[in-house]
Amino acid sequence: MATRGNLQNISEYLATRLVLGVLGRLPVTIAMTIGQAIGLSAYVVAGDLRRTGRRNLLLAFPDKSESERKKLLIGCFRNLGRELGVFSHFQYSSQSELSELFEVSGLEPFVKAKEEHNGVVLFTGHLGAWELTSFGVSVIGHPFSFLVRRLDNPKVEEIVDKARTRFGNETIDKLGAARPMVKLLRSGKVLGLLIDLNTLDEEGIFVDFFGVPASTNFMVSKLALRTQSPIIPLFSPWLKDKKKFGLYFGPPVIPEPPGDEDKDVRHLTQTLSQIVENMVRQYPDQWLWVHKRWKTRPPGEPAIY
Repeated sequence: MATRGNLQNISEYLATRLVLGVLGRLPVTIAMTIGQAIGLSAYVVAGDLRRTGRRNLLLAFPDKSESERKKLLIGCFRNLGRELGVFSHFQYSSQSELSELFEVSGLEPFVKAKEEHNGVVLFTGHLGAWELTSFGVSVIGHPFSFLVRRLDNPKVEEIVDKARTRFGNETIDKLGAARPMVKLLRSGKVLGLLIDLNTLDEEGIFVDFFGVPASTNFMVSKLALRTQSPIIPLFSPWLKDKKKFGLYFGPPVIPEPPGDEDKDVRHLTQTLSQIVENMVRQYPDQWLWVHKRWKTRPPGEPAIY
């Protein structure tokens, strides 16, 4: 007899196959429209996520009115649905069709860094269609390796991983990934990481994010400093006027020569966090406001959520 856990895994797998299968065979614009409708439905029913989003937006934008913050939160749910719609096409659309989904900008410094056989760190945040920051780069002929947290449901994880790696990407399980990441960069390859989620005490340092101390993963900074690899920001916001996703490579951030590692890591982590914040301020309805970004607090500070 199947255990309750197995039954849950099977039901989640079948639901995922159904949703992605149906959306993936529709025109991508229709898939994204339906995805946004799903996102709006989630806004209505997901009370806990709404409360988290409202708290985050109050922290980040205290000067905005309640109605303005509500509009941004609704936009966040719409954005999540839009990403579901585009993700459904990762497995089914051709490479040429997929390449039409986004506008590429700033690619040259990234290509140059690769040609110089230096390790390169691509970093991003949960903004816009963040899955495109890995998948889209592989679509235009530059696959790379990036860190992921494996999903608890192995059958759903198999679907997601197959889509992410369709055009040559490689995913690295974040558990036990420290040595493989260093080896990868020192061999002159490209590594992708995200830095804008709440981090547990032993894995993060506190730097400001929207003026509020946020526990932030320092691995991007430490890896770049130890390997002297350039860091290139990469974001994929939805461009409403162009009806496309951007695939925007930012100017490289060059690590300082080795000095006081703790100070250098903190300074670099703050710099990267500010880059993410600047992008969120440009597209405030496209960031993951429903995540408890400020959950881990400095010693002695009260809980935020």
